Amino acid sequence: MDTTTLTIRHARPEEYEALGAVTAQAYLDDGHLDFGEDDPYLAVLRDVPGRAAHAEILVAEVAGKVLGGVTYVPSGGPMADIAGANDAEIRMLAVSPEARGRGAGEALVRECVRRAKEAGRTSLVLSTQGSMHAAHRLYERLGFARTPERDWRPIETVPLLTYALKL
Repeated sequence: MDTTTLTIRHARPEEYEALGAVTAQAYLDDGHLDFGEDDPYLAVLRDVPGRAAHAEILVAEVAGKVLGGVTYVPSGGPMADIAGANDAEIRMLAVSPEARGRGAGEALVRECVRRAKEAGRTSLVLSTQGSMHAAHRLYERLGFARTPERDWRPIETVPLLTYALKL
């Protein structure tokens, strides 16, 4: 992948299905869904139109091909899991296998940071599974710090770790 042509932008409605597929497959391939193909969260990962109704959906693309995406929650609302009054939040960051390690994920996170700063937010927060080691390395490299006091469980069997970047 030639990253000089990597573009981060809002997803177009005609790309929602492809982005949902990339996101769901990334979670499945990496073993982040407790119940595999039967996991109820799979439908949530595929529901890009549902997310787009309440948040910003950003994609990383090269030559018109969607390589990954992220849900950026600028402030509160139904898509915010842990964001406080002055926080923005990142959700469902995912990158296709062919784009991993080539800057697409980092570019998506950096764009969320830029948007949060521009909006005057004091922090950018996120939740992540303990098994998402590559994502943890990315977040830490970009200055995010663990916030264990915010850790939570959407369901009893899924503990989520949290991170925040002070802006």
